[in-house]
Amino acid sequence: MEKIRLLLSGNKRIENYVEAATRSGAEAYADYPPKPDTSYDGLILCGGSDVDPKYYNEEIDGSTGIDAERDEIEFALLKAYVEAGKPVFGICRGFQLINIFFGGTLYQDIEEADLHRQINFVDSVHSITADKNSVIGRLFGQNVSINSSHHQALKKLGNGIRATAFWENKYVEAIEHTELPIIGVQWHPERTCYSNARPDTCDGSLLFKHFIKMCEEHKSNKG
Repeated sequence: MEKIRLLLSGNKRIENYVEAATRSGAEAYADYPPKPDTSYDGLILCGGSDVDPKYYNEEIDGSTGIDAERDEIEFALLKAYVEAGKPVFGICRGFQLINIFFGGTLYQDIEEADLHRQINFVDSVHSITADKNSVIGRLFGQNVSINSSHHQALKKLGNGIRATAFWENKYVEAIEHTELPIIGVQWHPERTCYSNARPDTCDGSLLFKHFIKMCEEHKSNKG
């Protein structure tokens, strides 16, 4: 079988995503700004700065580093992959963008941000609780240690979005779409595998391998 071809959209520390996808068995194509090219088998929306809250009908109230060009490009890219029915994997910013795309909203600056953001350029680490009948639950079990580098969180869930893991039963840490081949996580699995593996978190490569399998199954079903 030919290797799965993945389009990676991101403009920061993209080498970590490329390594994670490539060493997990895919061909990774990092492109920014990416065109809405749906010839790839799947799309990974990578981490980065905050999405402009205008996309969920709010004024700026804690959001920072907004990149208007990236927002516009990635919403168009996600729309193209959703319409094509192809698998999408959202990581941190990408996870939030997926929720917004489907009509959800965000907490723009959570009270507990210091427990979730980087400290001296090192990701925080904390535990989450996963639904046993979810991708995260099946891959890692119900109690999972993850890395963390964010100050925003999902608020209202988008249409068709199911929350599958939580921090402290308060903030959503993982999602799946109920009908489409779309998954997302708030943390950074590309920074917990292969050359970036760390003993205090779950192995992020399992998520990349799972997403590649999703792409293989989708491609096989489409003949």
